[in-house]
Amino acid sequence: MQLSRDELLRAYRQMKVIREFEERLHVDIQTGEIAGFTHLYCGQEAVAVGVCEHLSPDDKIVSTHRGHGHCLAKGCDVNGMMAEIWGSRDGLCKGKGGSMHIADIDKGMLGANGIVGAGAPIAVGAGIAAKIDGKGHVSIAFSGDGACNQGTTFEAMNMAVVTKAACIFVFENNHYSEHTGFEYAVGTNKDIASRAEAFGMKVWRGDGTDFFSVYETMREVLDYVRVPGNGPAAVEFDTERFFGHFEGDPQRYRGPGELDRIRETRDCIKKFRASVTGAGLLTDADIDAVDADVMEAIETAVAKAKAAPRPTPEDVLEDVYISY
Repeated sequence: MQLSRDELLRAYRQMKVIREFEERLHVDIQTGEIAGFTHLYCGQEAVAVGVCEHLSPDDKIVSTHRGHGHCLAKGCDVNGMMAEIWGSRDGLCKGKGGSMHIADIDKGMLGANGIVGAGAPIAVGAGIAAKIDGKGHVSIAFSGDGACNQGTTFEAMNMAVVTKAACIFVFENNHYSEHTGFEYAVGTNKDIASRAEAFGMKVWRGDGTDFFSVYETMREVLDYVRVPGNGPAAVEFDTERFFGHFEGDPQRYRGPGELDRIRETRDCIKKFRASVTGAGLLTDADIDAVDADVMEAIETAVAKAKAAPRPTPEDVLEDVYISY
């Protein structure tokens, strides 16, 4: 499927916003001004954007502890995102969610989740709701290769099949579950997608370092799941994680030269640029203009986050319970 010039520029911008958002956090976290654990998404941008470019605000996603990329790809405001991570009252969750618990219901972003595999059951619930609603909407459960070993994920996949939920399980295989290599942690059959297949759902696989592979694969998956009665599906994208499991992770479990190799040969943003300029779809000047615009947007977001008011003690009891 050929994307228009505007669609290509938008996709590139979305990936670049995620990359620079995370790169800036990587720097600012070292100052000690940002509290809490942070898990960066650099390297996996093609998955988040390739999936979410197909979705509307009425389609729902549930994220992981590594959730900034999913939030931004789903349309969450970059200023609100940055303010949330800086602990500001201007943040998407008024500074109460932080890095691992950001949500924006209006955008269909049902929340990041600090517990591995805990997002899948939430997505099944949203998928059942979408099925009952009957308007062709879907829910997406983002998970890593580590979550494929979790009982919650298996239970969620089984329930999705039993209920024919309009739910898609997106597994981002970045080859490391925290510090444990995928080759060691996953059993004899290394094909994560086939685990979902065992429950009776249809599965797809794609190159998570290639935006066009993700985009086209997700088009097929969504075309299938949006059909009433087809039920859930799963897809596995092979991708890379450029930073450690968390900020401060020394990554001593990596092989010699591994990070340099994947940054050189498996960078989805480099591959996107080479593809579109090589095919004459966009020029280097087009890409450079987006880069400049994104850097300005990130600088603005940081400045606003630093200047924004912090929560007060009185804010603790606000928004704790819903008043019906």
